[in-house]
Amino acid sequence: MEKRPHIKTRLPGPEAEKFLALDHQFVSPSYLRDYPLVVRRGEGMFVEDVDGNTFLDFNAGIAVVSTGHCHPDVVRAIQRQAATLIHMSGTDFYYPLMAELAAKLSAITPGKFPKRVYFGNSGTEGIEAAMKLARYHTKRHRFIAFLGCFHGRTFGALSLTASKPAQRRGFGPLLSGVSHVPYPNPYRCPIGREAQGCAEDCACTSFIERLFQTTAPAEEVAAIVVEPIQGEGGYLVPPPSFLPRLRELADRHGILLIFDEVQCGMGRTGKMWASEHSGVAPDILVTAKGIASGLPLGLMVARADLMDWGPGAHASTFGGNPVACAAALETLKLLEERYIANAARMGDYILGRLADWPRKHAIVGDVRGKGLMIGIELVKSQKTREPHPDARARVIRRAFEQGVLVLGCGESTVRMMPPLVVEQEHADIALEVLERCITETEGAGSRE
Repeated sequence: MEKRPHIKTRLPGPEAEKFLALDHQFVSPSYLRDYPLVVRRGEGMFVEDVDGNTFLDFNAGIAVVSTGHCHPDVVRAIQRQAATLIHMSGTDFYYPLMAELAAKLSAITPGKFPKRVYFGNSGTEGIEAAMKLARYHTKRHRFIAFLGCFHGRTFGALSLTASKPAQRRGFGPLLSGVSHVPYPNPYRCPIGREAQGCAEDCACTSFIERLFQTTAPAEEVAAIVVEPIQGEGGYLVPPPSFLPRLRELADRHGILLIFDEVQCGMGRTGKMWASEHSGVAPDILVTAKGIASGLPLGLMVARADLMDWGPGAHASTFGGNPVACAAALETLKLLEERYIANAARMGDYILGRLADWPRKHAIVGDVRGKGLMIGIELVKSQKTREPHPDARARVIRRAFEQGVLVLGCGESTVRMMPPLVVEQEHADIALEVLERCITETEGAGSRE
């Protein structure tokens, strides 16, 4: 496979068009596709489409292929396990890998207390399990989540999600007892008082205390559910005081604190868990995406004393599949040996290169992130900070046409979430293409 982007046909190419026609006829139209990429294979940082065009992947399969596409060590682990045992259902039987992975996660997740692990197939399933456990243990029914958050699409998880109207439209009524409050945004005040953003989170946590006095009595709240770094909401890194204040608030009222590290966990921020940057441990942690380098696996890790539900209370036929567990154990080994450190190093490099883009480009309002979870927010005016979704759409599409894969989040943020194996030469290529696309977009705007 090519070691740099190489586009040799029109996009989509003739073979891609055949599969697009088939997809449009038979696949659910509910899927969101930002550009017509029909992938045939992947290797490391690159994917190749069915027409032989090669793309540099700064999506990582939506933050999933943490060790790159088809890492040879992960592939071998999958092949060995697939030749030994593919499925036996950990719901009804036992097998070694499930227990081994649970022990490993109990050791490496935040908090020096005994833990137990629930196995599902996705981040959404992990959130559903966390919600059920929180209600079961506390005997309370309410939840508090944050505007802009994404926790999944099943009815419970969707009741927490507050990212985009399309995700909720037509599915109500959703789960009762969920309240949403603003998430702190250091670039833009989330409650609209002024263009300037939050230096502290005091307004956001005060909203929770106001809920306690109005519509969500604290003694009825089972849990506060939060992303330590908000993903779909715009790759927002909250002020350092935010998670400690949430921890104190939850403890004061006997409320559980649930961290959704589905996207921001697994080494993406330069530490195994994004919450490690704050030193705060949750009562329940949910992770998925990057844990098995592309195989479906979602996990809820909870304080052992919270797991007081009995046999039959909650389970999953495919959760903790042996092949997925084998991939996860190998992924964790690779992350700990080299790729978390690489994420920290390359994140610093990319953020350093991006630091002067707001000065150089009028439509770049903000650059932010930790490790390899990086957002570039595009605006109509740096003075008013008004989001510019049309510019974001054009930049993403033009980058695709030039062989670099990125996606959006929030209202107008371009997100960079490459595999943790990314090297400096890959970053330089991606940044060169993105800056060229931003410059083109600025020029197009001035002509309109």
